[in-house]
Amino acid sequence: MALGAAHQALESHPSRDVSLGGLPVTRLLPIRDRRMVGPWCFLDRFGPLSFSAERPMDVAPHPHIGLQTVTWLLDGEVRHEDSLGSEAIGRPGGVNVMTAGRGIAHAEETPAANSGKLNGAQLWVALPEASRAMAPAFEAVARVPRVEVPGAVIQVFAGGLAGGTAPARFPTPLVGADVEVHRGEAVTLPLDPAYEHAVLVLSGDCAAEGEGLEARRLYYLGTRRSALGLRSAGGGRLLLIGGPPFPEPILMWWNFVARTPEEIAAARADWEARRRFGEVSAYRGARLEAPALARFARANPVS
Repeated sequence: MALGAAHQALESHPSRDVSLGGLPVTRLLPIRDRRMVGPWCFLDRFGPLSFSAERPMDVAPHPHIGLQTVTWLLDGEVRHEDSLGSEAIGRPGGVNVMTAGRGIAHAEETPAANSGKLNGAQLWVALPEASRAMAPAFEAVARVPRVEVPGAVIQVFAGGLAGGTAPARFPTPLVGADVEVHRGEAVTLPLDPAYEHAVLVLSGDCAAEGEGLEARRLYYLGTRRSALGLRSAGGGRLLLIGGPPFPEPILMWWNFVARTPEEIAAARADWEARRRFGEVSAYRGARLEAPALARFARANPVS
């Protein structure tokens, strides 16, 4: 969709079920009719889960290029380990942001000391051309800004919203927030009209602009919105993401965000040959093998 095109309806997109190392996951981006929302190119929702002896999350070391991963938790803990030597346990209210740049490997697992709960989301941000070959990095933010407004509490984990600005660094404009609307209350969120936005119900009930929102569906809001009205009868929580329509075509395959099939083939070859990405020495176990090269998903339409 062209930047600035009028679009005020809520587009509802169904999710699909996938498995991530045995963990059931709801995938909301990319989907058939919506490849990206601003620079956000991937969104998985996992949980809520309760468990005892097992480890529901155990994703062995795997590589990334050309993106940033953003892990946001509602409940539970996720341990991050990467080839830079970073180790961190993500918890609710904080955010882990890993910048893959030209190449990094990482693993994610439920730590041995845990609450027996797992509930959250992982998102990817596509890096723009000027930044996609940057050096890899990792940031663990213990507590993101928490903004209290009449009718709601907003936690801003990426970019800025309602006076709160997240400390994690992103090389492209964007917004990511967790909005909790109180029971029987309404709130109007200020939005940047140059951004396209989308929302996802995380828990409870919520209506946007008077339209009831269903769980497990992504609602695309388009551009040219300067505000979004939300209301909840029994209390509800939503994920809000957005950013300027991404101006570059990207190719996504496995854990890579690139521009050409040749880049993806080279990254795969480097992973298999143990080049470029390094080793995740803190993880106890074998790393993931790359799948066979297959047909690539079509590139996103250029905005």
